Amino acid sequence: MKTVRPRKAVVPVAGLGTRHFPASHAVKKELFPVVGRDGINRPLFHYHLIELLDAGIDEICMIVQPGEDATIRAYLAGPGGEYLRRLEKYPILHKEARSMANLSELVSFAIQHEQEGYGHAVYQTRDFAAGEPILLCLGDHLFRGPLSPYRELVEAGALSDGKSVSAVNRISSEELRGYGTIAGTRQKDHQRIIDVSLIIEKPEIHLAREKLRVDGLEEDVFLGWFGMHLLSPSIYVILEEMIRDNIRDSGEFQLTRAQEIQRQREGYIALEMTTAERFDFGLPDDYLKSLVAFRKQ
Repeated sequence: MKTVRPRKAVVPVAGLGTRHFPASHAVKKELFPVVGRDGINRPLFHYHLIELLDAGIDEICMIVQPGEDATIRAYLAGPGGEYLRRLEKYPILHKEARSMANLSELVSFAIQHEQEGYGHAVYQTRDFAAGEPILLCLGDHLFRGPLSPYRELVEAGALSDGKSVSAVNRISSEELRGYGTIAGTRQKDHQRIIDVSLIIEKPEIHLAREKLRVDGLEEDVFLGWFGMHLLSPSIYVILEEMIRDNIRDSGEFQLTRAQEIQRQREGYIALEMTTAERFDFGLPDDYLKSLVAFRKQ
């Protein structure tokens, strides 16, 4: 398979944010405020845009519910003339406001009209992808490390021979219920890169112990989804087949099922993240902890 440098990224923000209700009834959780290391208070999704552009991505598609694109478009348009003049007293914020307009030119939207699962949401971006690979990032998580994990995943794509590449990190047996988990073998010349031999969504501990082993890990330590995937174009073919044939897990069209089918057909690669961190904003308590950690580190 031919390896193509990824130019496009997808950020899903179409979830209902039920666990953050009633705050999420007023403001989407992906628009909740998060203070960066520079002291600037941005909505959560804004950090994805910054990092993706820095990683060499040219176009970004955000998956939204009907009507939500207007809110994000208005935000990215930045403040009007009078407010912009007020910001002149604060040069850093004035510069930030100017940069938002540049971001708006690179962002488009896909609408998910029905809540049918993560795979269904991703499928809505098939026209945006237009036969190219996409870098997919969970909308309610942020990622950071000494090296940009976004850039690391893009660069790993150059070693994948056109296969999909998912970022993974080490998880305990107690965490299995929250993540897609892999089995595989490390490549001799690139120990962080794993040739994946099986993918299972949220496996039971006995199944993980039996089937989801990766060399170099201690007992009851596994590799689970980090929250970022570089997906080859065939993922849309598989998702279309699943939707056509009504192949669901727990009532929804799951991306992990599509990734396992993709692995069976053409192989699959994982990149172990050893220094990068994931900041989970999906639950209220996790949101509080991640706010503090993301600001300090």
